[in-house]
Amino acid sequence: MRIRTTLTISTLLVGGLTPLTLPAATASAAPAKHGDDFNGDGYRDYAYSSFSAGRGGGVGVVYGTATGPGSTKQRITQSSPGVPGADEADDMFGEVRAAADFDGDGYGDLAVAATGEKGSRGVDQGAVTILWGSAAGLSKGTNLPNKNPDSHNRMGKDLATGDFNGDGKQDLAVINGSKTYVYRGPLKRSGTTGAVTELDKTTSFYATALIAGKVNGDKKTDLAIIGDVVSPEKIASDAWFIKGGASSLTPGKTLRLESQPGNGGSTERGGDGVIADFDKDGYGDIAVGTSLYSKHKGRVSVWYGASGGPSRSAHLTQSTSGVAGAAENYDEFGSSVSAGDVNGDGYADLAVGVPNEEIDGKKNAGGVHIFKGRSSGLAGTGSQWFARNTPGVPGPLTDYDAFGGLVRLRDTNGDGKADLHVSGVDSVRLPGSPSGITTTDATEYKAAPVEGFLQ
Repeated sequence: MRIRTTLTISTLLVGGLTPLTLPAATASAAPAKHGDDFNGDGYRDYAYSSFSAGRGGGVGVVYGTATGPGSTKQRITQSSPGVPGADEADDMFGEVRAAADFDGDGYGDLAVAATGEKGSRGVDQGAVTILWGSAAGLSKGTNLPNKNPDSHNRMGKDLATGDFNGDGKQDLAVINGSKTYVYRGPLKRSGTTGAVTELDKTTSFYATALIAGKVNGDKKTDLAIIGDVVSPEKIASDAWFIKGGASSLTPGKTLRLESQPGNGGSTERGGDGVIADFDKDGYGDIAVGTSLYSKHKGRVSVWYGASGGPSRSAHLTQSTSGVAGAAENYDEFGSSVSAGDVNGDGYADLAVGVPNEEIDGKKNAGGVHIFKGRSSGLAGTGSQWFARNTPGVPGPLTDYDAFGGLVRLRDTNGDGKADLHVSGVDSVRLPGSPSGITTTDATEYKAAPVEGFLQ
């Protein structure tokens, strides 16, 4: 799933972190329980983009504890010992990241894209580096073989992890140019990988985002590739379902997410997405936000899973019955989405950011909707709305806060209920509870790595 630095603002850009010696931790020979447990201590860690002006980018890491993010921090760039490449301006190292135990040694590893990396074929060729986990945390790195080296292909534009063939080893899907490449695990420090599968439609389909998860109920990870479709008559975005399989990946159905007449405008129309079981029927459902829909009003398309792959579809907007507010041009509903069980009822719930919502005359103030999972699927009934003017939400209501530009649902206090983490000028954590997200014990924090709360 895409995690973009363009969804954050200056207060989320944490610079000046220095590599620290981490306490030793013991990891078993079995693969890591959590793909983002980089030091093998049993607690999930938090990786986020950490950029500084005029440089090529970096990755900040906050190491987890029993109560959530701890005080141990680290910053890794292409100038760090053992990391390939050089820290050059506009490399965008760390712009996109995906965590998994790629070599199966019990420590989570981190795939890091440098989409602006210059290569032998020219500018913006891109590169993907695997940073390796250890008892001391992330250190050193290995570049993934580039199967489509050319200028402006921006290898690593998006990344997704999963066990696509069900062999117990973690694989990595990578967008490179208009195509998607799936590298079979294990990925090794020597640079070798298993077989690599190329996924490309014969039509004018340009891959822009990846979503991985289990849709059809088997043990293999499936993949949804989001892409732009361009013709003389229209420009559109589609979700293309790819079924995981022991011997091969099988291309499946396509869902049209949105379209508009003509072929002008920028590409990369859609969109942030997630796979989760919103109706608790045992099949993962695909939710994709397309913030450009209908003059940037925005929409979330939900493609419900079944034994044969995704089947019925539905849509959520701010015009959906029971949803607070109204669908207005340039609200960009669906810019960021995230899934988690906020009330502990066993159904996955969905958070949807609306960063450009105008509230009480404040432009681009922003807010977040929470849609509750139920047997019939997601609906507006019973949904929740949070903004800076919601009683109990910390921080003032201001212009250009873009509250909801990045949302993450993640249980950071171990109570079995997902908490809502929201970016804004200052970021906020709103706890989960039996009744849903609550403002009780809400926390505001500055320069916080919200984007590190990986799904």
